[in-house]
Amino acid sequence: MESRKKRIFEIIQIGNRTDWPSRLFDIGLIGMILANLFIAVFSTFEISAPYRDALGAVELVTVVCFGVEYALRVWTAEYLYPALSPGRATVRYMTSFSGIVDMLSFVPYFLPVFFPAGVVVFRMFRVVRILRLFRVNAYYDALNVIADVVRSKRDQLLSSIFIILVLMVAASLCMYSLEHDAQPEVFQNAFSGFWWAVSTLLTVGYGDIYPITLAGRVFGTVLTFLGVGMVAIPTGILSAGFVEQYARLKTRGDDDGVADIRFVSLPVGPDHPWAGMRAGELPLPPGLTLAVIQRGEDALLPRDDTAVRAGDSLVLGARGSPEDAGVSLREVTLRPDHPWVGMPIRELDISRRTEVVLVRRDDGLISPTGDLTLQSGDTVLLYTRRSLRDG
Repeated sequence: MESRKKRIFEIIQIGNRTDWPSRLFDIGLIGMILANLFIAVFSTFEISAPYRDALGAVELVTVVCFGVEYALRVWTAEYLYPALSPGRATVRYMTSFSGIVDMLSFVPYFLPVFFPAGVVVFRMFRVVRILRLFRVNAYYDALNVIADVVRSKRDQLLSSIFIILVLMVAASLCMYSLEHDAQPEVFQNAFSGFWWAVSTLLTVGYGDIYPITLAGRVFGTVLTFLGVGMVAIPTGILSAGFVEQYARLKTRGDDDGVADIRFVSLPVGPDHPWAGMRAGELPLPPGLTLAVIQRGEDALLPRDDTAVRAGDSLVLGARGSPEDAGVSLREVTLRPDHPWVGMPIRELDISRRTEVVLVRRDDGLISPTGDLTLQSGDTVLLYTRRSLRDG
């Protein structure tokens, strides 16, 4: 039961390309969300009874599926928050934004059955199902960039919004002072001027309130120019945020945060002893982990029962050496004119603190000996000790 429960959690979470049950669940869930929103929109039109009944049946099916999905997510919440106890993990999910949206996507549909008097109010709550679109957002990294940019630039955005609000309040008070005597029924108080300031600064221009005095029109003209600049401030902040985010994504492999883990690729040939073994059976030493199985163009996330095939490339990960360990490793690729080409390793003019620990030649790795002669195209891995006594 525990393994089945974990497998259900893997299916209802976002799946990889090779986990077809999970992928089909993702596609089906997106389809039901879009179908449910389609029904919510078209139910506001005047349509004939047969079509209305068909839409109602489809809506009932999608809502029931939402309820089943919510129950499964509550049941498997302990795997979503592994650091918490099962009870606390369940409460954590139910009180999270995703959990509340998942619950509101199906509960208001059934409430009128138990509370007929509140059918109108509950129908309004069913509009919350549009928030299920945020579930679709989880499947696309391009959409997630928007949330990341807003989150990273929230301080600058809040500052610009504060400036705009201050300017709106000042403009409303000034316009009230300039136009109240000429239009007492239009600019009755400062709140009337605030509505005018909103439509002017945000370049909406509804035209229901406008100045008629010369001073009011001059002030409105100046404020219109300021409004263009004020609106451009958040736009510039978001634009800069998008540029920074995409640059960060492009160079994410160079972040210092990933330097603590090192990865190597191990090709598995037909005669390799690991060919045919399952990932959970590989004799890996402690501290070395199988991260990814590269099979053709696919990258598989291995589970214990994933079989290793001949032709796979195993990406193994281990913790990198800390900076203060006194170990310095560097690679030197020998070009044809390099002075080491044609020399045995024992005759290399290198420091006594430096040793050749590995030589990569073509697609093979060679454990060096003093008699090994280096060739053009070799990649030499050098190890340098911090001091002589480290040897």
